[in-house]
Amino acid sequence: MGILSTIASFFGFGVGTSIGLVIGYYLFIYFQPTDVKDPVIQPLVEQDAKTLQLLLPEIPTWIKNPDYDRLDWLNKFILYMWPYLDKAICKTARSIAKPIIAEQIPKYKIDSVEFEELSLGSLPPTFQGMKVYVTDEKELIMEPSVKWAGNPNIIVAIKAFGLRATVQVVDLQVFAAPRITLKPLVPSFPCFANIYMSLMEKPHVDFGLKLLGADAMSIPGLYRIVQEIIKDQVANMYLWPKALEVQIMDPTKAMKVPVGILHVKVVRAEKLKKKDLLGASDPYVKLKLTEEKLPSKKTTVKYKNLNPEWNEEFNVVVKDPESQVLELTVYDWEQIGKHDKMGMNVIPLKEITPDEPKVVTLNLLKTMDPNDPENEKLRGQLTVEVLYKPFKEDELPQSTEDSNAIEKAPEGTPASGGLLVIIVHEAEDVEGKHHTNPYVRLLFKGEERKTKHVKKNRDPRWGESFQFMLEEPPTNERLYVEVQSASSKLGLLHPKESLGYVDIKLSDVVTNKRINEKYHLIDSRNGRIQIELQWRTP
Repeated sequence: MGILSTIASFFGFGVGTSIGLVIGYYLFIYFQPTDVKDPVIQPLVEQDAKTLQLLLPEIPTWIKNPDYDRLDWLNKFILYMWPYLDKAICKTARSIAKPIIAEQIPKYKIDSVEFEELSLGSLPPTFQGMKVYVTDEKELIMEPSVKWAGNPNIIVAIKAFGLRATVQVVDLQVFAAPRITLKPLVPSFPCFANIYMSLMEKPHVDFGLKLLGADAMSIPGLYRIVQEIIKDQVANMYLWPKALEVQIMDPTKAMKVPVGILHVKVVRAEKLKKKDLLGASDPYVKLKLTEEKLPSKKTTVKYKNLNPEWNEEFNVVVKDPESQVLELTVYDWEQIGKHDKMGMNVIPLKEITPDEPKVVTLNLLKTMDPNDPENEKLRGQLTVEVLYKPFKEDELPQSTEDSNAIEKAPEGTPASGGLLVIIVHEAEDVEGKHHTNPYVRLLFKGEERKTKHVKKNRDPRWGESFQFMLEEPPTNERLYVEVQSASSKLGLLHPKESLGYVDIKLSDVVTNKRINEKYHLIDSRNGRIQIELQWRTP
């Protein structure tokens, strides 16, 4: 019986399984749900902008926004130049970060914060597009869309309370929309004086953080908190209209100074074209010199007149008569809406003989493009009288003072001697074993002078000057300069500590009158000090 029951059970299982599969297949084929609809297929061109951005979130900015330009050429340039750009950017970042860190760390009782390693890795950022604004000011405004998924090697060492910790940033991702403004534009290379950088929105920042070699971002909740803090801090400092300013050159030295005055008399216009519906025009003239950001000068409006006479005089300042051009444009005044342009022409200043009045009758043109066929149409004439009067030698405005000029010694200075001026500017990378509260000690001919103390700062700035009245030039003398650190507490073991010194020969300053150099400090690992020396004679 046991064998028969076993055979029967196997037989029943096989028959039941087969019948179940047949019934299931039948139900699947012949009883499909009636509420399922066929998918709707539409071309992408029929979708609106919001739907397309949801379907394709990684579309480049130059596709989504027509006012953004494509920058494939720039991405290729950056790819090839990235190894060199990496080093240059890191060097600049160190120099910018140093004063900011030095200002902030005393608030948190931190001894020092420095970069052990700083490299942006081998993967450069990419520009998804760029928007350029055109303004009437002497400036260039750009808004690039930047995405960077890099592999940087950034290790920051922090010292506090006698302990040292390292923080490493890895797998950095930054999506940002900065606004870069170059202004003012000047006629000296690189053709702009300052760079202003702002953020138009909070940046997206994603990165890994290793603290003492362990992944700190794996701590629950820390990842989101750190991200929000960074976004908020960066936004507070650089979110538009706030900006980071980097000076490239002194704009006052790059800008040209006035060299003369151009007297312009707008006399009359003749045979102007009708612009109004009633068969007349309301003309007026705007005039300005190129390379000037001052507003244009305007005549009065002559209502309903196709042959107006103004006889109005204007004076404009000339800075470069070889390159500047006087632009004259006639407009038809409108009470509502934009004023219509009736015609224009120019007078190059280099064609005007100085101190000789000149009457010029100009044919009005649509544009200054010589190949524009619209310029063949008659638009009327404009008559002006011009007189260029260059400044005389004693009338020329003085440019910026020579930064290398040395003042004379004050009255009472010995005729055979002079005044030795020592200016202690700043120091870099000075660090003590027990404390870093640096000040400078000067020793000259047995006389000692000291600067003020700067607490907890490896890159102190003093800007203090000291003077020594001498009977004769210090040709064979030396100046001993030592950077010392004094304990800010009542410490008996290490009240003072030397951070480095330098011994300077003064013969060079007697010869050159002025020396401004950075000296490497002896007995210091990387310390340097900037000292300016001046020798002022009667």
